[in-house]
Amino acid sequence: MDRVLIIRALGLYLPLVMAAALVWQKVRTHRQIAALLAGSCWSLCSLLLLQILNQQFAWWRFHAVGGMLRGMPVDLYLGWALLWGVLPILILPRAPIWMVLGIFLILDLAIMPACAPVVELGNNWLIGEATALMLVLMPAAVFARWSLDGTQLMYRALLWAMTASSLLLFFVPEIFFAISGHGSWQALLSTPPSVRNMELQILFVLAVPAFSAVQEFARRGQGTPIPYDPPQRLVSSGLYSYLANPMQTSGVLVFTAWALLLRNPWLIMGGITIAIYCVGLAAWHEGEDLNHRLGEPWRRYRANVGNWMPRWRPWHDPETALPRLYIAEGCGQCSQVRRWLEARHPIGMEIVAAEDHPTRNLYRITYDPMDGSPPGEGVAAFARGLEHLNLGWAFAGAMLRLPLIRPLIQVLLDASGLGPQRIERRQCQVLNRG
Repeated sequence: MDRVLIIRALGLYLPLVMAAALVWQKVRTHRQIAALLAGSCWSLCSLLLLQILNQQFAWWRFHAVGGMLRGMPVDLYLGWALLWGVLPILILPRAPIWMVLGIFLILDLAIMPACAPVVELGNNWLIGEATALMLVLMPAAVFARWSLDGTQLMYRALLWAMTASSLLLFFVPEIFFAISGHGSWQALLSTPPSVRNMELQILFVLAVPAFSAVQEFARRGQGTPIPYDPPQRLVSSGLYSYLANPMQTSGVLVFTAWALLLRNPWLIMGGITIAIYCVGLAAWHEGEDLNHRLGEPWRRYRANVGNWMPRWRPWHDPETALPRLYIAEGCGQCSQVRRWLEARHPIGMEIVAAEDHPTRNLYRITYDPMDGSPPGEGVAAFARGLEHLNLGWAFAGAMLRLPLIRPLIQVLLDASGLGPQRIERRQCQVLNRG
């Protein structure tokens, strides 16, 4: 038999059979499935990016005909994704990460030369291996381990946001380009810079609800958007108090806008397919799951908040405690903020003097969700207050709370003298005077 065919077959079926056998034998919990999804999804995207870099730097070349993706045999691509994204968490689920990285890197260093003549190694192929370690293996192993252990929630949610964005905006278009034989990134790159910048800004605005929803799942729900690693309690705050599906709605809009930017009718059809899936199967499955897990609070929520048509004013469950926004009375600018918010009649939120907090001293503005979630301060607290006004202000609040935007605005406010300032409780003030 042709050596090339043997290498390509072994490159796919050996890791595939191993992975299938180990999944059948070991996988019993949702956490294990979440870990497998984390490792495999990260590997699929990052390996494709690695191959694009390889085409630029020629760390190695592939000599094969048929079934190619970006100049790499699809069978070897999928086998590599299984080898680095799935097998580590199945074979060494509790081993130290450095040991996992070392073992699978050594294995890869042995496999790559053995894949000749399908794989021709360049003079700098070890640089490519080091890049693969940092870009693919290490993040996939760490991401899978965090998902398996249920640790590092905020980082886990961030990695899922990055992975989902990569799948939607990078991996899927590449697959469409390869299958259809039409389209490329050139349609985007050839657009005049001023037009392209405007289009990318619109794309970012459309993506805000999705990123905010992931953030809300992590902070208020203690979970991620993945069904096997879901929030532990109902999330009805933030944009979820206006729309039950901000993540899916945003995802469909972003993908459709991305298809229009790429001038690709195949991708536009993909956006329509995603929308049909979300409206049909996903909505039915998620509704059944949430109704079973969350019960009456979920039914009250769904009776008042729609899937695709947002409310203008937020909904708050009358059976739960009202969040509190603490604003210092002794701060002139803060008092103006309070008057501005009260004039717009916020829903589902109490505004209380920071000096009247029952147990501790606060900063000038602090938001307490009153559900056990971490409080927000400064810009984050003000953004939370906006989410209780109406849909327009809630969108602005969601944008203000995004990870890169909030710290930047907070630094600017701190530099202008509007940064955090401790406010003593009235009880402490009385005691001090006594």
